[in-house]
Amino acid sequence: MKKLTDSVQCLSGVGPKRVEVLAKLGIETVEDLLTYYPFRYDDIQTKELTEIADQEKVVLKGLVLSDAVVSHYGYRKSRLSFRMMQDHAVINVTFFNQNFLKNKINVSEEIAVYGKWDAKRKSLTGMKILGGKESEIDFAPIYHVTKQMRQTTLVDLIRLAFVEYGELIAEWLPTKLLKQYNLMARRPAVEMMHFPPDQRMSQLARRRLIYEEFFEFQLKLQQLRQQERDVNEGQALLYDVNRLKNFTQTLPFELTNAQKKVTNDICRDMRSSNHMLRLLQGDVGSGKTVVAAIALYATVSAGHQGALMVPTEILAEQHLASLNELFDPLEVKVALLTGSTKAKERRQILSELADGRLDIIVGTHALIQEEVIFHQLGLVITDEQHRFGVNQRKILREKGLNPDVLFMTATPIPRTLAITAYGEMDVSVIDELPAGRIPIETRWVRPPQFEAVIEWLNKELQAGNQAYVICPLIEESETLDVKNATEIYEHLQEQYQEKFEVGLLHGKMKASEKDAIMAEFKENRCQVLVSTTVIEVGVNVPNATVMIIMDADRFGLAQLHQLRGRVGRGKKASHCILVANPKSDVGAARMKIMTETNDGFVLSQKDLEMRGPGEVFGAKQSGLPEFSVGDIVADFAIMEAARQDAAAIWQVPDWWQLSEYALLKQKLFNEETTNTWFD
Repeated sequence: MKKLTDSVQCLSGVGPKRVEVLAKLGIETVEDLLTYYPFRYDDIQTKELTEIADQEKVVLKGLVLSDAVVSHYGYRKSRLSFRMMQDHAVINVTFFNQNFLKNKINVSEEIAVYGKWDAKRKSLTGMKILGGKESEIDFAPIYHVTKQMRQTTLVDLIRLAFVEYGELIAEWLPTKLLKQYNLMARRPAVEMMHFPPDQRMSQLARRRLIYEEFFEFQLKLQQLRQQERDVNEGQALLYDVNRLKNFTQTLPFELTNAQKKVTNDICRDMRSSNHMLRLLQGDVGSGKTVVAAIALYATVSAGHQGALMVPTEILAEQHLASLNELFDPLEVKVALLTGSTKAKERRQILSELADGRLDIIVGTHALIQEEVIFHQLGLVITDEQHRFGVNQRKILREKGLNPDVLFMTATPIPRTLAITAYGEMDVSVIDELPAGRIPIETRWVRPPQFEAVIEWLNKELQAGNQAYVICPLIEESETLDVKNATEIYEHLQEQYQEKFEVGLLHGKMKASEKDAIMAEFKENRCQVLVSTTVIEVGVNVPNATVMIIMDADRFGLAQLHQLRGRVGRGKKASHCILVANPKSDVGAARMKIMTETNDGFVLSQKDLEMRGPGEVFGAKQSGLPEFSVGDIVADFAIMEAARQDAAAIWQVPDWWQLSEYALLKQKLFNEETTNTWFD
């Protein structure tokens, strides 16, 4: 009996070698093949010259006027040229590195060429010669393929799979949603994605499949939320309200209204017996650390322990210093655990943690090691949470009796997108900077102006200030024309000689070396720190007032904003200098936006629009979902509709027992084989 889960090897023409090639594309089953959708379409209908825009990809049909001439140049490069006539216009056609096409070009015969039109030169840069079935197709799907798998071969396999298995493609969306949004049925939608007669049909198919993909994702997020609510294993942390009030009153500054609001959200969650799962977003310098300190203090006052996990040792040490400044050491005991912690000290910390003498532990991945045992873990906080994998966060949670969890990130995501992407969490946002914070002045200069920047920097250093100089590479690269850290470091050393100390920091150094250099910079024994992006997150040196970013166009807006946030942390005016010569309009636009706003949420929205979520957050680390058809930025309206629809279904008591949702239940149950929710 045929099933969509059958191996692609069941299809004729698919042997062991082809199975390997398809597996590299993520295609292992017939269903994988049928849902391996094209990423774009080429409109290859024949057009008249008067209808074609410059640089448009088109098909031109005409008579061949001259023999094809092949010329060779460079290393194994070739150019094939001939002339053809459409109506009364003579067109020069050129193919690069396809001299094997010469035998297909015969004088006085009609030919159809697909390529890119150059209106100024009245010429066509050919991509392929169409013949047979290809010349009859007006709208062709284009797939991501490898050298071992041609487009035509993949299309033939998809067509064969559809003929043999197409009847098994089942509808699972509820009828009322299909009618509500006028969505195409599933089987024709899959067919029209691969074999659309025109652009309109491909768009209708894509619309249906985007909604389907988003809706399934949101159903599973709603299921997670429901499970979190129903577990009822959360701990009600009954903290001492008076102690917490007294603690906040001893803080050396007034909390902003935004900080007060999110603190109330967190404290309300902690006192509830329901399990807290909350995402705290805050722009660079908005004061997330203080909010974390209040939550940790509340946990300790309730007789529980707290854990704060961060991605780097530098950040861990900084958090430890911040907490020790805020807490009375006689009242709250805090310790640091990282990969660099000495064995003897480590044993002491683990012992105190296990028997409850230690209240709060701050650390890196070292916190999730097996020998780390808590006496009574009540709250887990992860800072820069997108840098930890789901499993790493889960291990830390499992070290307590379902402790409350607070995720923090300084990578601002537009609130609506955060609610959608992290749908199983509640979302709080600190959207206000502390009073008195001086906005950072940002300027964009071209590389030839760099020496003038160095002269200006000299004055800043003479005034007693410090500076970061950030480079995208550690050492010189033959393939990338970008300034590297070593070269800049040597140049500045020579420039300043005995006047100022210049330090070098990069990811290849040992932890002890990094710590030593950062200590020198913090203590102002080093005035200029040349670094790669290892200082992107969390480093706090109030005396640093200048951030110079070399080849700034190689960074995304979110990363540039993070780097800029390393300065402006004191009471002096601070500056960020972007040194860049962008090669594209997008790169130039990115530089311009940076000079116009200091608002991380505005920048993150722009970054998402320009680059997409995968590039901004790092697709494998971000926790943001990857979709095969939909785009959570461009198709956000569909995502939001899917979220509302999924939430509405989960609000129906025992919805899975209703006949109208039978197919939906079957879909979720079949895919979540370990899920006993519907049992």
